[in-house]
Amino acid sequence: MAVPARTCGSSWPGPVRTARPWPGHGPRPFPDLRGPASGPARLLLLLLPPLLLLPLLTAPGASAYSFPQQHTMQHWARRLEQEIDGVMRIFGGAQQLREIYKDNRNLFEVQENEPQNLVEKVAGDIESLLDRKVQALKRLADAAENFQKAHRWQDNIKEEDIMYYDAKADAELDDPEGEDMERGSKTSTLRLDFMEDPNFKNKVNYSYTAVQIPTDIYKGSTVILNELNWTEALENVFIENRRQDPTLLWQVFGSATGVTRYYPATPWRAPKKIDLYDVRRRPWYIQGASSPKDMVIIVDVSGSVSGLTLKLMKTSVCEMLDTLSDDDYVNVASFNEKAQPVSCFTHLVQANVRNKKVFKEAVQGMVAKGTTGYKAGFEYAFDQLQNSNITRANCNKMIMMFTDGGEDRVQDVFEKYNWPNRTVRVFTFSVGQHNYDVTPLQWMACTNKGYYFEIPSIGAIRINTQEYLDVLGRPMVLAGKEAKQVQWTNVYEDALGLGLVVTGTLPVFNLTQDGPGEKKNQLILGVMGIDVALNDIKRLTPNYTLGANGYVFAIDLNGYVLLHPNLKPQTTNFREPVTLDFLDAELEDENKEEIRRSMIDGNKGHKQIRTLVKSLDERYIDEVIRNYTWVPIRSTNYSLGLVLPPYSTFYLQANLSDQILQVKLPISKLKDFEFLLPSSFESEGHVFIAPREYCKDLNASDNNTEFLKNFIELMEKVTPDSKQCNNFLLHNLILDTGITQQLVERVWRDQDLNTYSLLAVFAATDGGITRVFPNKAAEDWTENPEPFNASFYRRSLDNHGYVFKPPHQDSLLRPLELENDTVGVLVSTAVELSLGRRTLRPAVVGVKLDLEAWAEKFKVLASNRTHQDQPQKCGPSSHCEMDCEVNNEDLLCVLIDDGGFLVLSNQNHQWDQVGRFFSEVDANLMLALYNNSFYTRKESYDYQAACAPQPPGNLGAAPRGVFVPTIADFLNLAWWTSAAAWSLFQQLLYGLIYHSWFQADPAEAEGSPETRESSCVMKQTQYYFGSVNASYNAIIDCGNCSRLFHAQRLTNTNLLFVVAEKPLCSQCEAGRLLQKETHCPADGPEQCELVQRPRYRRGPHICFDYNATEDTSDCGRGASFPPSLGVLVSLQLLLLLGLPPRPQPQVHSFAASRRL
Repeated sequence: MAVPARTCGSSWPGPVRTARPWPGHGPRPFPDLRGPASGPARLLLLLLPPLLLLPLLTAPGASAYSFPQQHTMQHWARRLEQEIDGVMRIFGGAQQLREIYKDNRNLFEVQENEPQNLVEKVAGDIESLLDRKVQALKRLADAAENFQKAHRWQDNIKEEDIMYYDAKADAELDDPEGEDMERGSKTSTLRLDFMEDPNFKNKVNYSYTAVQIPTDIYKGSTVILNELNWTEALENVFIENRRQDPTLLWQVFGSATGVTRYYPATPWRAPKKIDLYDVRRRPWYIQGASSPKDMVIIVDVSGSVSGLTLKLMKTSVCEMLDTLSDDDYVNVASFNEKAQPVSCFTHLVQANVRNKKVFKEAVQGMVAKGTTGYKAGFEYAFDQLQNSNITRANCNKMIMMFTDGGEDRVQDVFEKYNWPNRTVRVFTFSVGQHNYDVTPLQWMACTNKGYYFEIPSIGAIRINTQEYLDVLGRPMVLAGKEAKQVQWTNVYEDALGLGLVVTGTLPVFNLTQDGPGEKKNQLILGVMGIDVALNDIKRLTPNYTLGANGYVFAIDLNGYVLLHPNLKPQTTNFREPVTLDFLDAELEDENKEEIRRSMIDGNKGHKQIRTLVKSLDERYIDEVIRNYTWVPIRSTNYSLGLVLPPYSTFYLQANLSDQILQVKLPISKLKDFEFLLPSSFESEGHVFIAPREYCKDLNASDNNTEFLKNFIELMEKVTPDSKQCNNFLLHNLILDTGITQQLVERVWRDQDLNTYSLLAVFAATDGGITRVFPNKAAEDWTENPEPFNASFYRRSLDNHGYVFKPPHQDSLLRPLELENDTVGVLVSTAVELSLGRRTLRPAVVGVKLDLEAWAEKFKVLASNRTHQDQPQKCGPSSHCEMDCEVNNEDLLCVLIDDGGFLVLSNQNHQWDQVGRFFSEVDANLMLALYNNSFYTRKESYDYQAACAPQPPGNLGAAPRGVFVPTIADFLNLAWWTSAAAWSLFQQLLYGLIYHSWFQADPAEAEGSPETRESSCVMKQTQYYFGSVNASYNAIIDCGNCSRLFHAQRLTNTNLLFVVAEKPLCSQCEAGRLLQKETHCPADGPEQCELVQRPRYRRGPHICFDYNATEDTSDCGRGASFPPSLGVLVSLQLLLLLGLPPRPQPQVHSFAASRRL
């Protein structure tokens, strides 16, 4: 029975909070906002609504129009389905294209993708590629150890004695401010010529190596000059390696002294501000120089630690965190009388980028108060390291303590937790300039196989927070050949512009001995590395034979991807690795967790799963079937996977006739090539060709017209069997050119598109052809010319039936402009071809609907017209149902796609909102559809997003990280004679010459924060069809603003047909569903919760944390330099005179033991 339409002010009886479906499917209930009811009152509430609604269902109604009955709306839905199907059958040409393929069966063969064979072949090819780099690495490492062993240390070596190419020299000479110039240094830099090399994306010189020395290291020191002297011999080995393998990219030796020597030579890519690059902080160096670490950092925050000292500690902890990689685990705690974690992490957590960021932010909140309690700090640290119920590195264990000094040695704690085995190393850091006795700190380090460091000022932080790696490298050096194993890194950004790379690393050991019978040297000389560009690995993988939705991926032991089509970091920071987990690259589910675990464990496997995939434009979710196959890549820590949809098991391979191939004429003379020529476009439709690498000499271009021109010009010279071309790509392109031309000839050319209000018809193929007819429609064609990168193409393959794609609209942009009827809606469907028992989908066809004309047609199809030109008339005394045409002022009728985007509407004012998320059009109705299970929501996080720089905080007048004395300090004479005052004075004088020390943040020193985007985490929300397939009516109950609506899925489409009463009131606006990306200020899902559910991972297979022959006597003992007015004033005068900063004598480091 019809339900009368209500008028404004009328109310649907009863506070019904759930939709009441008439055919039977149970909806998701609305949230109940009423107060509690019980007993008779609850029974009355349950009975009253249906009793009061009954008269409304049976009465003739007070209005001449009533809300359409369910069978009426189902009738409208059938009419819409028939119209869409009819147009697609006539104009889409899917059936006709199937016949064309069959008619041309002699021109192609059907090949099979055999997943297991494919993935094993690719894994073998990658293994061979990496093995060639491994051999080069071993030659370099062996040569370096021999060169250094034969080298004689020179105490009197001078700068003018060493000639080398200083990679930063050109940048320093060009620097008008001379920030990086070391004044007074004697030039010994070679001047080189460079030539552009596309392999390196850089200008290079193959005859020389280049040297990079960190800004805070004095180039003229004896240690550095001796290092430059013996490493010069590596140049010939680099050159010989390239001769044996011309595909080698950067070959690099990173020295433990900080010197980097790399080949081929190229100028250093100097940042706009201070250059903070230090090879010892690069991910590849850290991984190669030591085994994985479990580290607990404890920070003294007693009352004596205040002002500058506390600032130095905070900065030191942040720098220490930067020496950790994803193979390491860490926690940070502060202590005075008690110890407590600085963050929400209560145990060791993986030292990944997001966790380290949490620590760095938490450290800034430390406040000094109370008294020093070393016992509390160390007991907390040992308890953390003894917790075996968590995931951790299980290799090197260490405690790093930052303090301003103290007298307690806490020997009882070490006896209880660490002696006699001393499995935990203790490193102590005396921070600030003071008169405290440092002997207890030295004793703690020396009796626990660690090292004692001093950090008197900001200039000592970076060097002294990274040299602990030399201590950790001792067991590795003493292990000798057993430790000489190549490791492959995570993906990271190459500092010289090569893009995303992985690096093979091999440690280089000091083989010298002081004399016969002396102990073996236990110092690591450095790490040798060779880069492999990800693009070079990708070239070994099949791509176009796997179809648009098939792909190859690879992961490491952490589950991070090094190959994946979704690995697309929007911004890269060369200081941090690119760590995208496989479960974040795809939509996570239990099946993928199992696959990931099996791959990390190095197993082979195959599994077919039903899973969710995100569309290329990230607006839609599709439920699909995928076949996963995986194998380990031998001799590496990587595992390779292959993903294939069932319809990509087979693919077409063009088989151009022998007669044509035997004619040694240019390809332009081949049959069907003429249909690629622009001269044919007017009659045959415009052709876009996928910008693939058909031939080596083909010039790429982002402009498809220009690319097609380049292609045609090259084809005038190339024969079909040319060795410089990819015959598979080339022949398939020509085959599909002819196939789609026959579709024009048989179907499109004789049809009048205007009759059915079509702007265009089109076909796109696996071979790379997109043909749009008529030619003029190409002017408004905005889809990607590469079908494999076109969202409509990939979604059509994954969905049965007709896939509607409205024009994309951002809610922040202005509405569509309906001028000259140029706005269209794409409707596409895959062409399924069955040849024997083999089924594949080699093409997608479709039409482009004229939006405005189809909106009018939509109103007619969803109306009570009995004749095309005769709308239904209802007199004052007659009763009839509302429809979408006559009653468009009262009735809202829309088509919404499976992502929740508006496709068509009977409301003229909504036509310019087509393509927007429907919640932006009618929030109340969209929420009702979601609550009634028509839509399901999927939330995920994009960890590769780029965000505009945040506005700077209120830093006041002083740079962040610099101690600002109070007025009381200035008035206090004692303060002016304190170490804090002189330390501040020292930093101010540093700033006069090297003003980049005062940049607000180290990260900002590498680029302009005003213009540079930074990486961030974005929360993405997509909607897709839920479990409801039936047609039913429901009530959006909202008192005086209640609305009836009807929703029904259209068969064989991705559309939902919705008819609803228009809202006449606004006081019941419900919450708005959001679909657009939103920035996550907390970097995604709560990290404190995530670390409680760590993902499965495995550390490296080798661990070197102990050697019985290790000599621990070198542990940082040395004279402590208390602040001295004379010494400090002398230092400042030297700075003012412009002399280069020499290593400060109070900074205890390994420089003295690096006499090579």
